[in-house]
Amino acid sequence: MTLVVEVRHRLGAFRLDAHFTSEGGVTALFGRSGSGKTSLIGTIAGLIRPEEGRIALDGDVLVDTARGIFVPKHRRRFGYVFQEARLFPHLTVRSNLAYGRWFAPRGTRADNFSHVVDLLGIGALLDRRPANLSGGERQRVAIGRALLSAPRMLLMDEPLAALDEERKAEILPYLERLRDDTKVPIVYVSHAVHEVARLADRVVVLNDGRVEAIGAVADVLSGSLLSAAVDRREAGSVLTGVVTAFDAPHRLATVQLKGCELHVPNADIGTGKSVRVHIAARDVMLAVVRPEGLSALNILEGKIESIAADGEGMITVRVDCAGDAIHARITELSGSRLHLHAGKPVYAIVKTVALDPR
Repeated sequence: MTLVVEVRHRLGAFRLDAHFTSEGGVTALFGRSGSGKTSLIGTIAGLIRPEEGRIALDGDVLVDTARGIFVPKHRRRFGYVFQEARLFPHLTVRSNLAYGRWFAPRGTRADNFSHVVDLLGIGALLDRRPANLSGGERQRVAIGRALLSAPRMLLMDEPLAALDEERKAEILPYLERLRDDTKVPIVYVSHAVHEVARLADRVVVLNDGRVEAIGAVADVLSGSLLSAAVDRREAGSVLTGVVTAFDAPHRLATVQLKGCELHVPNADIGTGKSVRVHIAARDVMLAVVRPEGLSALNILEGKIESIAADGEGMITVRVDCAGDAIHARITELSGSRLHLHAGKPVYAIVKTVALDPR
């Protein structure tokens, strides 16, 4: 399913001028606060009528200002999940979910209630009211309500932003199941790199209302394309690999990348499983000789491809490790003391690795 967005709109002193195409899967709208993410997803949803532009989904024109076309939000068949769950407080979870089915077109109201409940793990919550739910539980119910409306596309505006870290960790696996099980295309707004790295297939980076970068997750989150649009401290590497072994006594998974291996704790995913690996640049140290006597399990040999300074006393070093690009964010002083330069052999010591089953 192809979404084409070309919009221009002024909101006070802020100007949105964004163009991108999404080919299904999960497309993340990513950037700092105030970059235009919520304005853009609101335009797609029909909550904002753009001054100029065109929006189409699989050839179905939703907005074309040149032709005077503007399909109202209730006729677009998009499910929308806000930062807050916005459930009806006087209704039970079951009734909140049933409300979503009223928006499904006739002939599409399949008996999928039980499937959605199982998918989101909310079966035990059906007779409760929103006041008796945690933040993560309320968001899962809100997602279920949106799914039961039989949407052509799901729009999610920072659905985890109002949750604490524990609740975010609780709901992320359900979002992964949603992505993999339903195949409903999703536009997902976030300013959190780890969410985007874990969930998205494609990333649109926004900066001051414009598209700064667009592409596959591994390319855009590499750091070099994030530029000024996102805090450089969020830079890192997104790699793909396969789980080749699992050491049950030590709960360590071995992941084969292009030319090297990583050992990841607490990752009982199953051998042969394809995974996405996210390594934050701040979690990588560099050495010019192979270090000894460290607790770190992952020490990768490579060669420096490039070095970029941020003007704040820090540098991001891109290291080619047998075909995989690893980024390290270190101080300029450390780089100077190690005499780092492009082409220099180094060892990348990876302190933390996050895995996402794909």
